[in-house]
Amino acid sequence: MDCCITHEFDYDLAIVGSGSAAFAAAIKASELNKTVLMIEKSELGGTCVNFGCVPSKTLIRAAEAKHKAEHFNFKGLSSGPAKLDFEMLINEKQALVESLQKAKYQSVLEQYNKISFMQGHAQFQDANRLKVDGKIVSAEKIIIATGSHAVIPPVEGIDKISYLTSKEAFELDVLPETLAVVGGGYIALEIAQMFSRLGSKVTIIQRSEILFQEDDEVSKYMTDYLRSEGIEILNHTSLVKVQAQPDGVKVLMHKHEEQIEKSFSKILFATGRKANTNGLSLESAGVQIDKNGNILINEYGQTNIASIYAAGDVTPTPALVYVAAYEGILAAENAILGNRRKSDLNIVPWVIFTDPQVCGVGVSEAQAKANNIEYDVSTLTLDNVPRSIAARDTRGFIKLLRRTGTDQLIGARIVASEGSELLMELSLIMKYNIPLSEVGKTLHPYLTLSEGIKLAVQAFDKDVKSLSCCAS
Repeated sequence: MDCCITHEFDYDLAIVGSGSAAFAAAIKASELNKTVLMIEKSELGGTCVNFGCVPSKTLIRAAEAKHKAEHFNFKGLSSGPAKLDFEMLINEKQALVESLQKAKYQSVLEQYNKISFMQGHAQFQDANRLKVDGKIVSAEKIIIATGSHAVIPPVEGIDKISYLTSKEAFELDVLPETLAVVGGGYIALEIAQMFSRLGSKVTIIQRSEILFQEDDEVSKYMTDYLRSEGIEILNHTSLVKVQAQPDGVKVLMHKHEEQIEKSFSKILFATGRKANTNGLSLESAGVQIDKNGNILINEYGQTNIASIYAAGDVTPTPALVYVAAYEGILAAENAILGNRRKSDLNIVPWVIFTDPQVCGVGVSEAQAKANNIEYDVSTLTLDNVPRSIAARDTRGFIKLLRRTGTDQLIGARIVASEGSELLMELSLIMKYNIPLSEVGKTLHPYLTLSEGIKLAVQAFDKDVKSLSCCAS
């Protein structure tokens, strides 16, 4: 008999939510021989599999395939219009979502006999009890992993029109002829380019500039590139009013002192996300949230209430699915074993799945300046990378930041066709403090994109244009 199992509660651990953080926590708790109740009021699997990562990335790849078929980089190959069956693409997307939901979520639940599932809306009664659609359940520890939802700005007329978020965008059965995308972050850019490549005329409306949180170099490059593909980008433009029309929506905007009026088939908002905390009755348990509604946690994933933890997009940490899974495991371990392991989010690589991709790890140049960090910069354009030259795709650059007077990498930004495939080398260099001089001497296979990392490192101290192929 396990001396640690208590009969005071219905379960050892209750988890509110069923996304990546929730499943990671549930599996870890089950492996630690604890009984788990997972509670979900909506779709099993949360945002990522249902209307986030999975549907977006498969449709982005479809749009990319169409674009490449119509725009070969080689003069010896003829390109032409690719026939589009949009409804079939959406059906393929939905079939993929359903198969992964079953394989990675429903089937997983069936494999763990210590994990129970309850469909319903959970509300806190106190620090150990939840009411789920009228039924009271108790647990020694509780993890909140309810994710986030799209934020819709308070624009005049918004309540009288039919608008899209990323969720509804992936459920359309007809391709919009024209599409307004409000926002300039990663979700906005991924969706804008995807619909543009599939055939919609897309306009991005952004209050400042796209990717405004990144260095100007990144923002300007992607602005120019997306415009070259035919996407209209209205930077420094504010949405004033929206009005329903028989065939779509009319949008009134201000750009500096100019008033702009345009009509679109559809309008999509990608203006940020907010934690799903409303309706949980957190006040009944005394759980603290910040001004934006995020649940406040310490380095162990624990809230201000000892028996309650939180993980994933419901917290103020980076809203990335792999961060959510990491936090779910951490919260479960600490809730069950005691606060033994601290969160370490110092090295978090991230990717924007546009084409070219935008990705990074560590500090940007703007962040280094803001934190008074002295640094050196190496920026290598891809027309210096043999792989890119041979592929006739030299879009983008690799930008590395080195702490001045040291051999330490402190940040990287990449714009490249498959730049995300370079991120883990850079992340490991930073995590294990590998000297950049060693990276520059390490063998990198010729005609791989990763050779660009070696060249970018060498470019701190020498002119790589003067080197022959493979020379160090």
